[in-house]
Amino acid sequence: MMRLLLILCVLAAPVWAVQPDEVLNDPALEARARALSKDLRCLVCRNESIDESNAELARDLRILVRERLVEGDSDPQVIDYVVARYGEFVLLRPLSGGSNMVLWLTGPAAFFIVLLFAAIYVRRRSSTGSQAAIELSSDEQKRLTEILKD
Repeated sequence: MMRLLLILCVLAAPVWAVQPDEVLNDPALEARARALSKDLRCLVCRNESIDESNAELARDLRILVRERLVEGDSDPQVIDYVVARYGEFVLLRPLSGGSNMVLWLTGPAAFFIVLLFAAIYVRRRSSTGSQAAIELSSDEQKRLTEILKD
């Protein structure tokens, strides 16, 4: 029974992150704020959204998002404002365009380059192995035969 209670408390922890004094009176604006908060990274916790984090900075960001929504900003405007203030690192799902495209393509490109070099290495290795067997002199061939008979 204690384990079940502990598991439920751990699973419910993100629910406690948003404080009652942060919640907006308008349910539509609150739903938008919660949706935006789930896409923004807590700069203290690293891999938690500000919606899940109990850190003071996450609380400040949640309040900032709600203030921007109350002022009439659209969702993209709120995201742009937060990114302009804190950088792209604040996004849990980074942008895949612009200079980030280099980061997105570097891994697969490196993988294919390594595959190409491995194929070239294996091909050269197999061709030099067969040439070495062909290049044995008659004396060497006799000596090899004697060694294999023993």
